[in-house]
Order: sequence, then structure tokens, then C-alpha cells
Amino acid sequence: MGLVSQAVYDGGRHVLGVIPKSLMPREITGETIGEVRAVSGMHQRKAEMARHADAFIALPGGYGTLEELLEVITWAQLGIHEKPVGLLNVDGYYNSLLSFIDKAVDEGFVSPAARSIIVAAQTAHELISKLEEYVPKHCDVASRLNWEMEQQLGYTVKSDIAR
Repeated sequence: MGLVSQAVYDGGRHVLGVIPKSLMPREITGETIGEVRAVSGMHQRKAEMARHADAFIALPGGYGTLEELLEVITWAQLGIHEKPVGLLNVDGYYNSLLSFIDKAVDEGFVSPAARSIIVAAQTAHELISKLEEYVPKHCDVASRLNWEMEQQLGYTVKSDIAR
């Protein structure tokens, strides 16, 4: 992430890193780039990123990347946000995941509209172009008021999310 942050910063853009306080000693090993915002935990981290991001991009990564990726896809499916979710599919890294999701569509577990939430490309330039052209095709089913209340209060507001 340091190289990505540096490239964004060198390009004249704002860099915001959001990290749980408990991970700071382990994850921040050198000089930080841009703004670093410490938060209480992973849920607050994702909520902060969602609040400030124009889009989400997953680079090749491990369990943490997959967990965050699937959560922001789920949030989009529920209508909590309408921001594009991109996969930088370097050397076909995400091909198996995309095949799995396509099978879920074929089997009826994921709607074709929800499948369109994910935008994938092999190069950063191609991915950015696709993200700029993104138009949501899925329906929102969550109450934005409840979502905003959850973020302010820090806990889940029980509600029926289906209309």
C-alpha cells in the first residue's frame, strides 16, 4: 500500500489511510504518506473508508482483502452505497473468484444485476476508465437513515431491510 499511496500522493491527490489503533504498531513501519486516521476497530475502518471513498479497488491480496472486498460488495447489493467496486486483476489473480461469482449467478445465488457491482480489469488504467463509466444496475433495499444511524451510533439498528 505504501507504493500505491506514494503514487497517488505524487499525482497530487489526497491520501487517507484508515487503520485500527491496535494494528498501528504492526502495520505502520515507516514514514506515513498523507493523512492517517486511527479508529477503534475494523468495522469503523470500513465505515470511514466507505464514507470518504469515491470507489473501492482491491489489489491482489489475502484474507483481509477478500473480507473487505466482499463486505463492500454486499453493502452495494443492499444499497448502502452506490460506489463502484473494482478488482485489479493483475496476471489473472482474481480469475478464480470471478468464475466462482459467475457460477453463483448461474446457480441463482447472485442476481445478474448484483454481479455487475464488480468491475475488473488487468491494468490500473483500464480499471480506472471502467470505474469512471460505472452505473449501478442493482436496487437498493436498505434504509439509508438506518445506515447513517448505525455509523453515528456505532452499532446495528435492527430493521427489516427488504421493501
